[in-house]
Amino acid sequence: MKLKCIAIDDEPLALEIMKKYIGEFTELQLLRTFEDAVSGAEFLTKNHVDLLFIDIDMPDITGVDLVRSLVDKPMIIFTTAYKNFAFEGFELEALDYLLKPINIKRFATAVNKAVEYARYKNSDGDTGNECIYVHSEYRVIKIPLKDIEYIESMQDYIKIFLTSAEKPILTLMSMKSVLEKLPADQFTRIHRSYAVALKKIRSIHNRKVKLNMAEVPVGNNYADFIKNWQK
Repeated sequence: MKLKCIAIDDEPLALEIMKKYIGEFTELQLLRTFEDAVSGAEFLTKNHVDLLFIDIDMPDITGVDLVRSLVDKPMIIFTTAYKNFAFEGFELEALDYLLKPINIKRFATAVNKAVEYARYKNSDGDTGNECIYVHSEYRVIKIPLKDIEYIESMQDYIKIFLTSAEKPILTLMSMKSVLEKLPADQFTRIHRSYAVALKKIRSIHNRKVKLNMAEVPVGNNYADFIKNWQK
């Protein structure tokens, strides 16, 4: 599987580096490069592209605005010369972002992520029930199912708590949406605001589920879960 890609950057030297790096990966097929965002945007409307490398700061139109304007978005990898930039990362759902000057090792990490994510999408999300992908902190994150302990809903966002991380992963997603991605025989909702990994349950007492990391309540509408779990 080859990913058809283009690169957009107003700096000719940056584009030459991208050409060189892309040529190092057999998984990538470079269709075109563009020094202005307008020409790149026009190409995207007329051609199928799997992966877009695009600079954020450009004079005619920013990379962020270009991506936001696309109806059929390819996978996006932003490139930037600024360490601190802020934009609607959740909305744009960028796969990754690379800080200039880009080194080949970091570039390879982003490409491997794109290849894995493309396989995940092309298989309708069925990867042997081993992982899910979510957008968080301006990039796509791969989460092994075995690492998920519980999930907490916070209005439009959810927190995914992992046994392998000190901090939860925050992503713009509903509880219903994430549960649709997870195998029903491994995860269940026990409260309006909580879902848990069944294998991580240590005990249930006084309508509270004790996990490895925390203790979460069982909601009134999910009381049958306790009876079924104890069978």
